[in-house]
Amino acid sequence: MLKSETDSSISTATPTASVVAVETTIPVSSPSPTSSPPPQQPPQPPVVLSPCAACKILRRRCAEKCVLAPYFPPTDPAKFTIAHRVFGASNIIKFLQELPESQRTDAVNSMVYEAGARMRDPVYGCAGAIYHLQRQVSELQAQLAKTQVELVSMQLQRSDLLELLYKREQTKLSAQEGHHNMSFESSFDSGDDEVTNDLGFLEDTNNINSSISWWDPLWS
Repeated sequence: MLKSETDSSISTATPTASVVAVETTIPVSSPSPTSSPPPQQPPQPPVVLSPCAACKILRRRCAEKCVLAPYFPPTDPAKFTIAHRVFGASNIIKFLQELPESQRTDAVNSMVYEAGARMRDPVYGCAGAIYHLQRQVSELQAQLAKTQVELVSMQLQRSDLLELLYKREQTKLSAQEGHHNMSFESSFDSGDDEVTNDLGFLEDTNNINSSISWWDPLWS
């Protein structure tokens, strides 16, 4: 009886030993150098610690995809305060959700400008600013037209002055040429008189010689 119990204990103990041996003899597979690396996880977006100016003023939790966060940073709370007083937060959010992202920045700037103009001039708002700018433009255009007229008149005066100076110079040149011609003609006339006088003297001498030649036979 004792022998059988010992045999059974030996028989039951041997499989465990074989299992342990099998477990210890299993080789561990090492990663091959040609195996692909494990896929990297995408980087997590940066966490914004402080809420945007809109959520801070409205005293609510700023969500991760807050529509107002890109356009109302916490460093400029007055921007949202001005727009919120005139349009309201719900209208601003609704208006931005209806626009594409490429036009939202211009829309926010326009709303802030219009709200500031409405606070400065509650009656006319931005229409009053537009009217004031149009008035300035019309005044500047009138000044520009006046300046252009003055410029044209100055150019005409300059051309008249140049023409007058040219006429004076031409008059002086013609007077000088006439004086030179008169002096040359007077000198030419005096030269002719001297030549005629010389020729008259020659004629007198010829007459004397002819008379002498006519009286020569009488004296011979």
